[in-house]
Formats: sequence, C-alpha cells, structure tokens
Amino acid sequence: MHIHILGICGTFMGGIAVIARELGFKVTGCDQNVYPPMSVQLEAQGIELISGYSPEQLALEPDLYVIGNVVTRGNPLMEEILNRNLPYISGPQWLLENVLRKYWVLAVAGTHGKTTTSSMLAWILDYAGLNPGFLIGGIPENFGVSARTGRLPGDNENTTETSPFFVIEADEYDTAFFDKRSKFLHYHPKTLILNNLEFDHADIFPDLAAIERQFHHLIRIVPNAGLIISNGNDNNLKRVFEQGYWTPIEEFGVETGWHSEMQSDYGTKVFFKNTYQDTLYWDLLGEHNNMNALAALLAARHAGIPIQIGIEALMRFKNVKRRMEKRGTVNGVTLYDDFAHHPTAIRTTIDGLRKHIGKEKRIIAVLEPRSNSMKMGVWKNELAESLNEANHIFCFTREASWAKEIMHNSEKKAYCHDDLNELVQAICMLAKPDDHILVMSNGGFGGIHEKILSDLQSKPV
Repeated sequence: MHIHILGICGTFMGGIAVIARELGFKVTGCDQNVYPPMSVQLEAQGIELISGYSPEQLALEPDLYVIGNVVTRGNPLMEEILNRNLPYISGPQWLLENVLRKYWVLAVAGTHGKTTTSSMLAWILDYAGLNPGFLIGGIPENFGVSARTGRLPGDNENTTETSPFFVIEADEYDTAFFDKRSKFLHYHPKTLILNNLEFDHADIFPDLAAIERQFHHLIRIVPNAGLIISNGNDNNLKRVFEQGYWTPIEEFGVETGWHSEMQSDYGTKVFFKNTYQDTLYWDLLGEHNNMNALAALLAARHAGIPIQIGIEALMRFKNVKRRMEKRGTVNGVTLYDDFAHHPTAIRTTIDGLRKHIGKEKRIIAVLEPRSNSMKMGVWKNELAESLNEANHIFCFTREASWAKEIMHNSEKKAYCHDDLNELVQAICMLAKPDDHILVMSNGGFGGIHEKILSDLQSKPV
C-alpha cells in the first residue's frame, strides 16, 4: 500500500513515515520546506520527499493521503484531493488504526516535558530488554531516531514480531483541519502520564478551561485496568480530575506519593512516601528533569520494571536533541540549544543552568518568540520575569514586534533585533570567556547556533 504524507517534515508526521516504512508501506511525502533534522532522517530511510504542495503530486497515485495538522483549507494539493474525492485520513487516526490498537500504549501528556519524559520512558523499557515501539517529538540520543515499531530481535532480521509496548508523546494540539479534537484522543493509552497543565496554543484554545476539557476527554478513555500517573503539585490537573475519573491514579512530586530530593553531588534520592528507594546519579539539569524522571520511572513500573532497574537506565540516559544540548565551546564561551518556548519552560531551563554554573558566571539568554502563542503576545506579561535569572537578554523580534516594549521595560539589559546577522554580531561582541549562551526557540532560528560559533571562532581572544 502506498501512502503520501502531507506535512511530512514535522516530527510527528515524520515519525509516522518511519513507522509506515518499517511496516512495509510505500511512503512518499511533501512539505512546504523540506528541512532537517527530519528530512535527513527520512532520506536515510529512502523516503521520497517533495518540496511544496503542488497538485501535480496526484500523479503519484497513492492509495491514501495522510494529512498533517499543518495543512489547511486553501492548500492547493488538499483542495484537489477534496475536489476529486480521494481517500484521506489524519495522521493520529492512521496511527491508531494501523499501529496502536495492538500495543499497550504508554502516553505522555502535559504542557511541558513530554518529549524528554517520553524519551526517558522508552529508554527505560529498552534498557530492560522490552524493545518498545515509540513515536517522540524529538530525537532521543540513545536511539538516534524519533520513531520505530519495536520489532523484537531475533535470528530472522525480517521478523514482524513486535514488543507489546509503545511509548508516544501525547500532544493536545488539534488533529487536522477536519478533526479539531486533540491528537492524544486517538492514542487510547493504558498507561497515561500527566506531567502538568498550563494555558498554551492560544491559536486554537480560547482559554485554559478549553484545554482542561480536552484533558478530561483523554482521562475518560483510559481503562480502569490502566494507570494515570499525575503531577500531584498541579492544581489545574486536580481540577480536571474533579470532573470525574475511572482509573487508578498514582501521584509524583508530593510527599504522600513518589518524590525526590536533589543532593549536592548530582545525586537525586527517590522516595515512596517516607521509604527510600534508590539514588539516581546523572548530569541532567533542573528540578523539572527530576520530575520527568519520576514520571517515567512510575510508568515503567506499571509495565513491570522495578524502580531500581529504571534508575540504572536513567544513569545511562543521553537526553534529547535540543533539550539543553551543548552545541560547542569556543574561546571559553559555551553555547546551548533548547526548545523552550513557554515562560514556564524558559524559567525552569534558565534556573537549571544557573544552579549548574553558579552565580558568578554570566548567562546570555537568546530568545526567538516563534510559537503561535508567543507571536500573538499571549505571554507578554510573563516573559520578562521568566528571563530574570539571565544576566543579558537578546530577543529576535522579526515576528514578535510586541516584545520590544516588554524587553525594554525589563529590569535586565535587553537587546532586540529584527535582523539575524545583527543579532549574532551583538551577541558575540558581548560574550567573553566563561559566559554561557542559551539559545531558546522551537524552530531552526535561521541556523543561529552555527553562526554564533563561527563568529566566536573568528573573534580575537
């Protein structure tokens, strides 16, 4: 069977392409711009990519078109698919019908930490020998790919036998232009992690209550033989549960449930109520990663993996690309890349770096307000405060002109630029040895990381 994927270079749709190829489908796809890292992963799989949405692609004559939520009415290829009454389906629905129904699905939902927690969970299951399938909105460095079916190893490399487990990052964003339900409603999890819940995606949700409603729809379909693992400190999640639940709940982050204590030697002690379990030694930064780890450990425990084995696995966890990823050190200046695009994520990322490097060294925060919520100015009142632990702030304001006033009113010295090259030059002029530059964006940011490293290299010491 031949499927043609519209919007194939997004992490979710690209993951579907990889899984479909593993299952023996012929896979082609298109996107407005064919771009890395997903384009590199797909081309390595031998998947044909087409730039743009020209109606001429109908000549490929696929059996089915799989539609990503980036596609809207007015898209020329989509319009022709509708005009000719050709078969199409959303990515999440395709995944449910062709993959997920045969698995024990472990889903990770929440405003923050989904990619990291999903990656931790998949790695714990893999370390324990369960070889899970997964689809994650990033590339875990332990695996090097964002998705796989989870075929079991054996003498026959053509085996179709798979692990019973599948880990999926469960996003609350809408499914497609023709299905406005949240994507995660298609995943039917048996194990569900709820990391946290805040207002986001202002382009599709009018308020927090609308998001809470989608989360409650998700809770409604978790079987009573399953398990919900929830952040016990999150009042918004508690409000969701007040609407009703039918599945056992295990809480983390609270002393009445599973919790952790950070030690000065990078160790994190794990407790259940007052009972010590084990100590996790690793170099991931921030309390938010300890919370992610607790959630992953509990989900793996539900799948039969002891906490101690999960901790062994996390000691070998290599994180996810673009999650506090160190991109290089030049002339004593260290550059990091992070996906943070919400004030809470920005704050926790900077705070984690501050605790790691101490108060004496400078943090230069570089932000691209790129998400739809950011460009709309939804977070303008919270943004400056979220950057408070940085010594200097740079903001790329090409698509968020509102940020100029906010940044100029910041207590810290803030610099706004509409031109990327001018932004890079200003950062490098300010940077000095022992500085830490933290770049935060949910996009490619025009290749700014390579530009900064190159300019630092040519800068006199």
